[in-house]
Amino acid sequence: MNNDNKQFMPQDVINDILEWEIMHGVAFRQADNTARHVPFSIAPMTMERSVYQHLLSVTPLIAKLVSNVSEDHDFLQESLSDMAKADPFFGRLMELHQQAHGDVTKRQQPARQPLLLMRTDFMDDRQHGAKVIEFNGIAAGMGPFGQRATELHCFVQDQWNDVYRNWLEDDTAIPADNHGMEQLAIGIAASARKVKAHFAELGDSANEQKPTFLMIVQKDEDNVYDQHLLEVALQKIGVRTVRRTFEQLSTQLSSGENQRLILENVGAIDTVYLRAGYQYSDYWAPELNEDICCHTLSQTRLFIEMHYVAMNATISQQLATSKSMQMLLTMMPAQEYARWGLTLEEARLVKSVLADMKPISKEAIEWFNTSADKQEWVLKNQGEGGGHCVFGDQISETLAKLKPEEYDAWALMQRLYPHERDTPTIAVRDGKQTLVNDLVSEIGLFTAHYQGEPVTELDGYAGYLIRSKPASENEGGIHSGQGILDSLVLINA
Repeated sequence: MNNDNKQFMPQDVINDILEWEIMHGVAFRQADNTARHVPFSIAPMTMERSVYQHLLSVTPLIAKLVSNVSEDHDFLQESLSDMAKADPFFGRLMELHQQAHGDVTKRQQPARQPLLLMRTDFMDDRQHGAKVIEFNGIAAGMGPFGQRATELHCFVQDQWNDVYRNWLEDDTAIPADNHGMEQLAIGIAASARKVKAHFAELGDSANEQKPTFLMIVQKDEDNVYDQHLLEVALQKIGVRTVRRTFEQLSTQLSSGENQRLILENVGAIDTVYLRAGYQYSDYWAPELNEDICCHTLSQTRLFIEMHYVAMNATISQQLATSKSMQMLLTMMPAQEYARWGLTLEEARLVKSVLADMKPISKEAIEWFNTSADKQEWVLKNQGEGGGHCVFGDQISETLAKLKPEEYDAWALMQRLYPHERDTPTIAVRDGKQTLVNDLVSEIGLFTAHYQGEPVTELDGYAGYLIRSKPASENEGGIHSGQGILDSLVLINA
């Protein structure tokens, strides 16, 4: 970022927008229970309408593919076994998956009903076009913040039009619709009602309460307002919402008739949504003093899966959206996607947005160190969120430290270089303005599928999230990194 200590906008404009953000829940909770505004761009990013339409057409197909892969339990066990040996956390997930799905006879019994709430993240590469960065199948949040960012820029356009137009790249640009909060709520509510209807058909006499949604959260979470915005959207359409940590659930869950999931002092649960569970610390309870790390709380997750409840993310969905599975699907011929219900045309469409990936081996390391353009690759492990990518010359250093038994936990991926904005823009963080000359953006498209079928008003699509950052920064997360909240406007090329 570049800052020459000049005031680019009047402070009263900044104050007005900051108050709008806090008033509309676009904030992070601080340790002292105050709220800090989410950093944002003063004007949206620009994308060609044809590129956006391409992403709208391909993203639900990716969700369909991942949804069907996640229910192909033999394939998950066969294809991810080496990765599970190399990554202890995914090894634990594979053990849980084996417990849930290893016995063929159990597969015939009604149990968890898969609800895939997925965010597929893309960058529009200067040379190769829009490509997938990663699949997010667990804790795929910030849909509400994505919608709020679109609303924030509309607010700036309405209230401070001169400021908005001054920083807008193209005067002909039109905002892209974004109803992520409502569409995700519609998808979740649809799954909850279907589970409730299932039990009504079985004659469940205690089925009079509203459909009930359980969000599993991290203890002392600071990214709570995005979560609460989704809960409010659900409450508006008749769904009761409750929040619990895995630790709380370990003593509060029980089984009702016909594999009904029951929560103490609440009653039957229809839909479960994990905003936790993607790292060991989410399952760690020090007071349990366990011989095997995180056994009790991970078994709580497995206990939920043994019940007839709509669930995101299932253990198999988390495995199916891993970096290793992304690599396998990228390397696989398009014809093989037919196994999961995609036509050849659909498969080719999906393949068109998958960036090259390579497994780590002794030969791959030798190739990388002697022949590769190191700036054209990024090294990734299986971790979710920021801090799990290695760039440039540091890749060789990291590869040199890896033991052969750790290779399968890592992958090389084509590095994407998205378009930088044609004009500088203003980033606002902690109430302070900064001029950014090299802003680049990442677009995450949300989808919602229940039992493999779309459950939004937009054929499975459920809005978008734009995160922007200076091109010089590697970590672009809004929550953990140098990212800022942004929105999208479209132009005709």
